[in-house]
Amino acid sequence: MTENNSINDEDQEIVLLCKKGDLNAFESLVIKHQKKMFNIAYRIAGNYEDAAEIVQDAFLSAYKSIKNFEGKARFSTWLYTIVVNLSKNRLRQTQTQSMHEPVSFDDPVPVKDGYVNAEPVSDNPSALEELEKREVQQKVNDCIDTLDTEFREVLVLRDIQGFSYIEISAMLKIAEGTVKSRLFRAREAMKNCLKKVLGDL
Repeated sequence: MTENNSINDEDQEIVLLCKKGDLNAFESLVIKHQKKMFNIAYRIAGNYEDAAEIVQDAFLSAYKSIKNFEGKARFSTWLYTIVVNLSKNRLRQTQTQSMHEPVSFDDPVPVKDGYVNAEPVSDNPSALEELEKREVQQKVNDCIDTLDTEFREVLVLRDIQGFSYIEISAMLKIAEGTVKSRLFRAREAMKNCLKKVLGDL
């Protein structure tokens, strides 16, 4: 019975190199997964700076623990589980310290060599159309921020990141049925929130 038959993990060979202490192999995993990790962290924690720190902490934690990774789930599932947990912890800290400020979709996005603007200036849409688009995006983001963490995380993982119910179930350590019911409630809450701020959709 081979591990390959039970779990199709495209990162398996690189992970084996990492377990032997190959830093270049780990760096390739960082490059491959960092964007998705950042998106998850940002959507759950609701803050760019926090998300950048969460991703850094998650990679550090993964590097320290990779020798204990048994391959029972895909490496990416294990990695994103660390990100989700760190994001939830950070969100809890933020909420207890003070109400965090709404996040703007127009904030610069941290990248390897500095920052880039979230939306480059384009000549195509009119300034008014751009403004309306940004306002809608901000309202969507504000509505995501109003969700309880348990609903926010399933919405982010399923509707924004596109993970399967099985993957989300493994990441959050909850039953698939629970994932589906939380997702249903999260979508309903989003629909109600957006109806209040945008009118009938």
